[in-house]
Amino acid sequence: MTDLALEHEYVEGSPTAPVLLLLHGTGGSPADIIALGRELCPASPMLAPAGPVSEHGAARWFHRLAEGVFDVDDVVYRAGQLADFVTEARDRYGLGGRRLVAAGFSNGANIAGAVTLLRPDVLSEAVLFAAMLPVPDPPRTDLTGSRVLLANGRHDPMAPLQHAQDLVAVLRDRGAEVAEHWHTGGHQITVDGLAAAKSWLTPAG
Repeated sequence: MTDLALEHEYVEGSPTAPVLLLLHGTGGSPADIIALGRELCPASPMLAPAGPVSEHGAARWFHRLAEGVFDVDDVVYRAGQLADFVTEARDRYGLGGRRLVAAGFSNGANIAGAVTLLRPDVLSEAVLFAAMLPVPDPPRTDLTGSRVLLANGRHDPMAPLQHAQDLVAVLRDRGAEVAEHWHTGGHQITVDGLAAAKSWLTPAG
């Protein structure tokens, strides 16, 4: 659909399941990432926008200057754009007041991390697969009440270990509750990471 700020797909779901905001990686699509949503929580309503930036024909969420070097001003702008889209989509699809959880891979995880840091009024829960710190010095916003799961590889050449650990540190420093799942591989979603995310989505109590 194109009548909101971002092209997107929307999948109806159970009124008792969390709403999933699904964010694809570079070169991905809403259809690709909906498959991840069905693995995480098949009963959920799913909102899957398309990245608005094209890099040599590959859809992305924000511009980068080189591999692993983000255009920080564009990250901030696009995080605001996505946050505004989520607010509009909540109204459009009658999702106001519902629990909303972002789930993103790679570039999608990075934009989810940016929105979590910059717009906690819109997004306070996120599952980040293969993520890194998207902005070097985000505002010291109080993120008390925010929950994040980071699932990364210790040998990921595209989201280096230190950059992923920096994201964890920045989130915790601002009061967010962060769970970590580390695997021995690279830039991928593992079976164990998926299982950790499913468990994290349904916290005890």
